[in-house]
Amino acid sequence: MMVDRLTKLPVVALLLTVLLSASAQPAAAALKTHRIFSSNMVLQRDKPITVWGWADAGEKVVVRFGDEKSQATADAKRGAWRVTLPARPANAEGQTLTVSAGDEAIELNNIVVGDVWVMNGQSNMAWGLGGTEQSDLESAQAHLPLLRHIRISPNESYTMQTDLPDDRVEGWNVCTPEVANRMSAIGYVFASRVQRVLQVPIGVIDNARGGASIESLVPRHKFDDNPLAAKYAAYVEQRRKEFDWDEAVQKLVTRWEKQVADARKKGVADDKLPAKPTRADLRSWSIPGRSPSDAGACYNGMFGAFKGLSIKGVLFHQGYNNAIASNCRPKRYRVLTKLMVEGWREDFNDATLPVGIIGFCAGSIPQTDDNFEQWTNSTGAYIREAQRLGLSDVKDTTNTAFLPGYDVQIPGLHPRKKRAHGERAARWALNRVYGMSINWDSASLVSAEPNGDHIVLTFDKKVMPDDMSTVLKGFAIADASGKFYRAYAVYPLTKDAGVWNVAQKNFDATKVIVWSPLVEKPVAVRYAWATSPAGNLKVNGKQWLPLHSFRTDDWDWPESDDPAVSAVGRGESRAMSKEAGERLVYRKAEEAKQAGKILERLKALQAVNKAKQ
Repeated sequence: MMVDRLTKLPVVALLLTVLLSASAQPAAAALKTHRIFSSNMVLQRDKPITVWGWADAGEKVVVRFGDEKSQATADAKRGAWRVTLPARPANAEGQTLTVSAGDEAIELNNIVVGDVWVMNGQSNMAWGLGGTEQSDLESAQAHLPLLRHIRISPNESYTMQTDLPDDRVEGWNVCTPEVANRMSAIGYVFASRVQRVLQVPIGVIDNARGGASIESLVPRHKFDDNPLAAKYAAYVEQRRKEFDWDEAVQKLVTRWEKQVADARKKGVADDKLPAKPTRADLRSWSIPGRSPSDAGACYNGMFGAFKGLSIKGVLFHQGYNNAIASNCRPKRYRVLTKLMVEGWREDFNDATLPVGIIGFCAGSIPQTDDNFEQWTNSTGAYIREAQRLGLSDVKDTTNTAFLPGYDVQIPGLHPRKKRAHGERAARWALNRVYGMSINWDSASLVSAEPNGDHIVLTFDKKVMPDDMSTVLKGFAIADASGKFYRAYAVYPLTKDAGVWNVAQKNFDATKVIVWSPLVEKPVAVRYAWATSPAGNLKVNGKQWLPLHSFRTDDWDWPESDDPAVSAVGRGESRAMSKEAGERLVYRKAEEAKQAGKILERLKALQAVNKAKQ
């Protein structure tokens, strides 16, 4: 029986080796393929199939896949070889891919042809299905032989890697309930829906890195394309230049010496003591340029490391690290989002590579009427805006989409509700990427017009709660002072059908009137502007289409152009929180005094704007 990646030796040579020495070991095989290739994998359909690896310099390498054959000669410098086979349509029948050079051969079995999707980002994308809500029912259904999966473990690097270490990737696996539980929860839900609909093989590459900042996920060569990004990259290089390796190692040694001394006092034998630390023991987080927070580090070792492989598209879900107040730099984030998508497309040779960005998740205390103002100073909202605007800067609405997810709320750094994100991404892909009649859409704010004591918002589609409620939540309003208060929001009436008839047809749901008794001359509105916002509007009232958060002002989050300087430290954060708390108390007191007037004014606003329809 053939074994995956088996190296064959001629029978005579094998017998001679055994006769010379029973204990002798055969020389390590020179022939190998890149570690992204293994049995059970999915090759991308309808694109040329590139296979590459290494062999002895000058060796002729032959690659066979089904009836196709291609060959190349390993170069003299590194022994690298690369072949390209013709594009193929989807094929669910397992086939064999064979790579041979001289007396060596590698055989990869059960290879299928379909679509390959990459799941990139940080821990909320990497989070396994087994740790999510309703995973028991999801995984129980996961007998999906045409869904395949490979996970790339953390492998950040200062320089671009040409291969993946053996201990960072275990190879491709056919989806079973056990495999599904280890897959990215978002990736599994997305891929399983797409596979069942299309009935073609789907491959998922999980390469999200827990704790990664967007800076580390952008191809390193793209930082030169923008002055703001270039300035940051130069800062990383300066930090690396100034880094004292010996000092960093000595800190480890000092801790080790204490551990050893304590262990000896307890009678631990010398041969049981930990080894003295070396440079190899330094965590990547401590090494400038290699940290998961630094330019290109995760891309170099986990994504760009397999560039050349044909893929169908990428789903991206990230945000937490960049939403920490001292790290929050929305302007830079917006620039990097655009560069990231462009860099992926360049490196994977696809100018229209589909990219879906799932908005920064809602993993904190939910925003309510009782804490509304306290949560309006939201770094998370600015990062979501930067993700959406950075993607729009790519100027490719056909093949990119921002997928809001703030309404999927559950407290915690790793919210365990992931299914909705995967299903929404599947709807987008099936609709836009695959051209199917699966419902997916988005809406945009067309105008925001101040009108005396209120502002009228106009959208290009209906926006309404999915439970048919006419109580619109999540709006804040401010005057020229920039101080936002929770606002009341109503639709203009199109027909007064009485108090018992609240059907949406009696309202113009493309317009929202926003007002507060505390703001006499409003100039700006924000919607869903919190980490876990109160916003409840959906595009056309569809549960899976939340209206993206937005603002009509240009009061940006404080951000320094100097990468070494944080404009918002603990002192600034505390001051913001204190001021927000004061606004909250003031708003509650005033609304309690004016309860009757508020009801009358809202009724009047609906009637006034009805006359303008």
